[in-house]
Amino acid sequence: MSFASRLKELRSRRNMTQGELSKALNISQSAVAMYESGRREPKLEVLEIFADFFNVDMNYITGKSNLTTKVEPPSPTLAETYRIPVLGSISAGVPIEASEDIVGYEYLSEKYKGDGCTYFALRVQGRSMEPTIMDGDTVIVRQQPTVESGEIAVVLINGDSATAKEVKESPEGITLIGHNAAVYSPHPYSNKEIEELPVMILGKVIEIRRHVG
Repeated sequence: MSFASRLKELRSRRNMTQGELSKALNISQSAVAMYESGRREPKLEVLEIFADFFNVDMNYITGKSNLTTKVEPPSPTLAETYRIPVLGSISAGVPIEASEDIVGYEYLSEKYKGDGCTYFALRVQGRSMEPTIMDGDTVIVRQQPTVESGEIAVVLINGDSATAKEVKESPEGITLIGHNAAVYSPHPYSNKEIEELPVMILGKVIEIRRHVG
């Protein structure tokens, strides 16, 4: 059986429409329709999202096995968590929640959901923050326009892709500091440059996650 047939079968078992499934997983309805028709093949990250949602083994959802349940049971705390998107990059003027560059998902404790804040995750590229943050790590970010001096923030400079750096404040402006000086020397920005470039703080890094293997 193909992935397209498995997906349609699993959705039907839940008595869900394509629209309901797309809302539950934050995947467009057109994408769900194309997956079920076989006109589009999902990436590994998307397969994992479907497998987690339906609580089935990856081999089952891809049609390679008839084992309907996961070999490993789901995390016992899954019901106490909620999902946030992992972004590969962030562009100026595009709301975080509207980004089309979602490369996966991370889970936060349910306690964060009720604190009134917005959270997202960013896949870090490059070695400028080593050894604190390694290339390929995922940082969990609380969306906010400012951070305290000495904290690590996700910053958007001149509309380019966001970068994670330590922020140092001064009366003249801010300095972005990489923890690997051989790769990224301190970059100061005056108050005028902050306004004109602009230099925008998107949020504070509250957690660093490293996936091994």
